[in-house]
This record gives sequence, C-alpha cells and structure tokens, in this order.
Amino acid sequence: MNILLVEDDPVQIRLYESLIGALGDDKALHHAVSTREAFTWCDHHEADLVIVDYHLSGIDTGLEFVRRFRELYDTASVPVLMVTADSSREVRIGALDAGATDFLNKPIDVVEFSTRVKNMLSLRSYEKQVNSRAALLAAEVRKATQAINDREHEIIVRLAKTAEYVDPTTGSHIQRIGHLVRCIGNAIGLPSDECEALFDAAPMHDIGKVAVPSSILLKPGPLTIEEFQIVKRHTTVGHDILKESQSRLVQIAAVIALSHHERWDGTGYPGGLKGENIPLLGRITAVADVFDALTSKRPYKEAWPIDKAIAEVKRSAGSQFDPRVTAAFLVAVPNIVDIKARYATSA
Repeated sequence: MNILLVEDDPVQIRLYESLIGALGDDKALHHAVSTREAFTWCDHHEADLVIVDYHLSGIDTGLEFVRRFRELYDTASVPVLMVTADSSREVRIGALDAGATDFLNKPIDVVEFSTRVKNMLSLRSYEKQVNSRAALLAAEVRKATQAINDREHEIIVRLAKTAEYVDPTTGSHIQRIGHLVRCIGNAIGLPSDECEALFDAAPMHDIGKVAVPSSILLKPGPLTIEEFQIVKRHTTVGHDILKESQSRLVQIAAVIALSHHERWDGTGYPGGLKGENIPLLGRITAVADVFDALTSKRPYKEAWPIDKAIAEVKRSAGSQFDPRVTAAFLVAVPNIVDIKARYATSA
C-alpha cells in the first residue's frame, strides 16, 4: 500500500523509513519534502495513508497541505496522520478541522506509531475491498439493467411493427420516425435520455390503427367524413392499449399516441388541445410524422419533394405545429434529409 510522507527533516525521514519498513514489504513509503512535491506525486499516484508534519519549513504548513489534499478528487476516505510537537487543544482542533484523521505528538512513540499506522492501513484496505465489491456489484446491476432494457426495446419494436400488418405502406415510416424525433429532440435541446426515450417510444404512435379497417387505411381516394371519424379513433385506441403499462417507455408512447394529431391552434384531435397544453413529445412527433408522411408515397398520393415538404412544415408553424419545434426541425434539416436517404423505401 502507498504511504505518502510529507516531511522536510532528514532525521525524521530516516526514522519513518525504518518504522514503516518494519511493518512489511507490502507498504511502500514515498516521501516529499514540500507540499508542492507532494501534490506532484498525488497527480500520478493514489495514497492509502498520508503522514504529514505540522511544521514544514518555508511558507508551507501541514494544515494547509491537509486542506488542499482533501480538495483533491476521491481523497475523502484516505486517512491522514498529522505529527506535531505542539499538543495544544487549538492545534488538535485545527488539525481535525483541516481534515486530518488523527494526530501523534513528537517525540514519536514507536509502538503507538506502528499500531496507528497498521490500523489506518487495515481500514483503508477494507474500504478498498468494499469499494471493489460495490463496483463489481454495480457493474452486474448495469449489465442486468441493460439486458432488461434490451428486452424491453425488442418488445417495443415488435409491438410497433403491429401497425405494419394493418397498413403495410407505413413500415419504413415507423422505422424512420424514431430517428426523426430523436433528431428534432436533440435540436430543441432535450436531454439525451429523453431523446433516446423518444427514439424508442415514437414508433408506437400509430399502434391504434389496429382498430381501423384496412379498407379505410388503404383507400386510394379521399375519406368520407364517417371514415375519417373512424381513423381518428386510432389515437385513443393506441392510448388505451399502452397507457396501463409499467414500462416508462410504453407510458411515453401512450402520451405520444394520444397527442400526435393535436394542433398548436387547438383544431386537432382527439382532445382539441392547444399550444403548450399539448405534451412536448407529442408536438415533436407531430412534425416528424407529417414531414415523413408528406415525403412518402401513400395509396392516395405521391411523395412530395423534400424541399416542398420542408416549406409546408415551415408554413404550418403557429397553426398546426409548435413554432419552437418547427424551428428545431429547420435547424436539423441536414440530418433529417440524411435520415430520409438512409432509410428510403417506397414507404
């Protein structure tokens, strides 16, 4: 174990070398004659015990060293033994207040010194073992959590694919929508974990289409008023399918399913929500959903050119879309165009 000695008296250094050498070969003593030299050593090594003299020559002081040492990363649990010829109460309180673990008075009692050093190193060794076990346990927990997340993601992907079977023209749309919403989320400044949640959850936005007859979904011409009312139900049906899940991602997907056809001006469905009353993730998905639908071929229309679809999204800011989300979409256009190219199909 590494013992750092901060001491500028050659006689004392030789004494410590002798005492610590007698404690066993597993204990390596590194001595520094100034605080500057000590901190240089600390930059590249980890101390298991620090022994520092209260009085150092020049402008250095033992108390100042201890204060600065405790400010270094991950030193809070490293024992610090301060040695001083001054046994006054003020010195003891000052040493403890600076961050010293314990102190010894000069002249050093050999038995007491050896016992205290052994005890401090034993505690340090035990703490490192505990920390090592904790790190291993944390790694196992992360591994298990990742396995759960991977299984959850797979289930979500397969659930999202359900919509493909009732409307096969939207298969690639479902794949692209995750990338598009994550791209817009990044541009708007959402935290990375929320962007990843968007990526996973948004593909389920149309899961409620399982309740819409294929004859309506695949109809090549305009829908009747009655048919459109049936189509609108996919938002509430999707919400009902997803809302009671214990999965955070599926709960997010439920919110998106319900809100991605709401409009900024309040004329959307199913709730006629307006402005920021519409969940932000639904507002983001709305822009991505419409842009991708416009630029994709459907039974009732041909795909729009990308520049025309971008212009339409921009024109709809403040009416159909949240202006802030639209602005983020426009910032992200280069990445969005790349997504369309990378995942381009007839859908």
